[in-house]
Amino acid sequence: MGTLTILQQVLVVGSGLLVGFILSLIGGGGSILAVPLLLYVVGYNHPHVVIGTTAVVVALTAYANLFAHWRAGTVRWKEALTFAVPGVIGAAIGAQIGKVFPSAPLLFLFALLMIVVALSMLRSGTSASVEPKRSGKAMLAWTMFTGLAVGLLSGFFGIGGGFLIVPGLVFATGMPVLNAIGTSLFAVGLFGTTTGISYALAGLVNWLIVVEYLAGGILGGVIGARLALSLGKRKKLLVRIFAAVVLLVAVYMLSMNLFALHLLR
Repeated sequence: MGTLTILQQVLVVGSGLLVGFILSLIGGGGSILAVPLLLYVVGYNHPHVVIGTTAVVVALTAYANLFAHWRAGTVRWKEALTFAVPGVIGAAIGAQIGKVFPSAPLLFLFALLMIVVALSMLRSGTSASVEPKRSGKAMLAWTMFTGLAVGLLSGFFGIGGGFLIVPGLVFATGMPVLNAIGTSLFAVGLFGTTTGISYALAGLVNWLIVVEYLAGGILGGVIGARLALSLGKRKKLLVRIFAAVVLLVAVYMLSMNLFALHLLR
């Protein structure tokens, strides 16, 4: 798998800190940022090992940061389970469908979807409602259906799905964005676990990087969770920050895949 220099190991920890911070702050982004950080910042040029390793890291970081949000009381476990269980089933189905599509069109379409989500949140500015808009059986049905749909999209595009899970939870339950962020970490962890196990069984996980990345990720997650709590008092600002990050990553993904799409013609 290749050895890492001391500088590369320091960069692994730093990359983990950034991923953990973003994952805890906005409930997503780890699966999108972790791979390019290892490939282009750390310089670890083993793409399949990078994907398997970051899947494990993102899952473990999500679980670690989930604990911080749980202690802060921002996790709604009933909704988390109701959303994640059908979501895992949907992700497994979506992954099988997505394997027949080339990677460039998949990432290009996902970037367009991210832009739609971000613009919708910026336009409405009401995603951080104080109380759930649905209750009882209606909320249960919407949560399960949305979890399945988000899982299908997550599996189809081959990405963790944190950017879809937060707005999906808000849509299904009407919970405040801060609660959706904390709750989403459970689903992010489960999706990453599913991918990580698959790659680990194939020997495509570098466990040294996992440990170093996780060390940085936990520290970054603590900082991100504290900032999320302070921003939770200014819910519209938290929504705008979330939407802005989605837009930035989407633009980056579009720029990276436009040329690849041109070559496929």
